[in-house]
Amino acid sequence: MPRVILHVDMDAFFASIEQRDHPEYRGRPLIVGAPPDQRGVVCAASYEARKFKVRSAMPSRTAGKLCPQGIFVRPRMEVYRTESALIMDILRSFTSLVEKFSVDEAYLDVSEHFAGENDVDEALRAAQPMAAEIKRRIAEERRLTASIGVSSNKFLAKLGSDFQKPNGLTLIPETGKQAFLRPLAVRSIHGVGPVTAQSLEALGIQTIGDLQDTALDLESVVGSFAIRLKERAFGNDDREVDVSDERKSISAENTFLEDTDDRPTLRAVLKELAADVAQTLDRNSLGALTVQVKVRYTDFSTLTRQLRTQHPMTSSDEIYRMACHLLARHQLVKQPLRLIGIGVSTLVPPAGDQMFLRI
Repeated sequence: MPRVILHVDMDAFFASIEQRDHPEYRGRPLIVGAPPDQRGVVCAASYEARKFKVRSAMPSRTAGKLCPQGIFVRPRMEVYRTESALIMDILRSFTSLVEKFSVDEAYLDVSEHFAGENDVDEALRAAQPMAAEIKRRIAEERRLTASIGVSSNKFLAKLGSDFQKPNGLTLIPETGKQAFLRPLAVRSIHGVGPVTAQSLEALGIQTIGDLQDTALDLESVVGSFAIRLKERAFGNDDREVDVSDERKSISAENTFLEDTDDRPTLRAVLKELAADVAQTLDRNSLGALTVQVKVRYTDFSTLTRQLRTQHPMTSSDEIYRMACHLLARHQLVKQPLRLIGIGVSTLVPPAGDQMFLRI
């Protein structure tokens, strides 16, 4: 059966919701996040604001300098989560095979709808009207726009959804996929961050075409990622659409108004974060085998450290003690912190009270 994957990506999701709900913001550079005179980052930027090079995760102060006429609004996360659920309902009306990848994007496996087509490319072309109908439903029912990529795997579908934003619909056929990829920057491959990209570029590998052609041993540069990197360069990806609703992780973090390395302040914040994470575990009847701490310094460099236990952690005291242990063990408070966070993963049913470190 030909494989047909759609990737649906909402356009400037948070900002678009604000512009929908507040007509006075439409057509203007809107920035969702902390005000520029306070500590914080940009959560989302409208396309009008992006013209000024404002982007998500950028410090609000920087965004304010780049776009002095920008309108800053506080995020309304509950509104965005509710909107996300309504959009996912629309997607599930087309297929039950929906993987919610984030609050504003999802993968759909619609292969079964096109099982009668002769080959993959015919099936992909036949899926275009369905993708167009999904876009129409979202626009009509939610008054928002989405971009959709249509292809034979998740990697190519995600590339497609980003290709003609906003409000785009891009098909990347199986035939000719390598030629389509060749001119794209190596940074287009998910998992290639700035550090990896710089290492590859130092070897003269700037485009995916360079990756396709190179005979260099990439393992010495990117380690075990080398095999997957080469596969992606040729447009291959065998990952299935994951329809499980199981929660993978829970986290909470705090950005300080002023950088601090004051121990009592950090301990107080850690206790609050641990309590928040523990409450979420309790609401979902879960325990966690892995705990992680995250710190961000003044220069925005970020470190995470984690460890795993043999028995599930459920209480805020356990999580707090483990976080303190990680901070001390790795000497993470070596300078004032801009942000601190706690996360838990390897989520399992809660069991037992005693905790043992796995050596």
